[in-house]
Amino acid sequence: MTSTDVQPGERKPAAAVWRTRIIVGAAILAVLVVSYFVLSAFVPRWWAQRVGSMVHGSFAKGIGWGLFYGGFCTVVTLFLLLFAVLVWRRKAGRFLAGAAAVVAILCAIPNLMTLTIVLGSSSAAHAGQRILDVDAPAFRGAALTGAVIATLLFLVAVALLLLRRWRRTHPAKPKAEDTPPRHV
Repeated sequence: MTSTDVQPGERKPAAAVWRTRIIVGAAILAVLVVSYFVLSAFVPRWWAQRVGSMVHGSFAKGIGWGLFYGGFCTVVTLFLLLFAVLVWRRKAGRFLAGAAAVVAILCAIPNLMTLTIVLGSSSAAHAGQRILDVDAPAFRGAALTGAVIATLLFLVAVALLLLRRWRRTHPAKPKAEDTPPRHV
């Protein structure tokens, strides 16, 4: 019997548990690093080609698809994250918040892929920029415009929610002329 074998009713030694956790963590980290390098060479070109095939070199389609992806994906992501924050402390809120956060990340992926093309300095990002310049003109600018408009819409909605909450907690007091005089 080895030192890590556990008899019924006994617990594993803390050193064995932590050794297993470190090994599993290092393996997950290695897989994530390798995935990052593989995807960073693939995703910008692939996304630029997908967008280019949707737009077909048309400015109008580039603006339309850019506004759609920039606006829709941003507003959905932000409202899902707001939902996650609002339901966090309720019954089953952590599950709903986690699910909303996962869906929000999935909705943000098109904007993140466009961002890797715009801000990236790799050869794949530069290839994606050239593809978008030729096959999807005005897509990048329209996506940014849609994201800004969606963010402003979200901020207005948050301001309205905060105003509603403030009015609930601070009810208006009647003015002096609205109250009838008291008879003593």
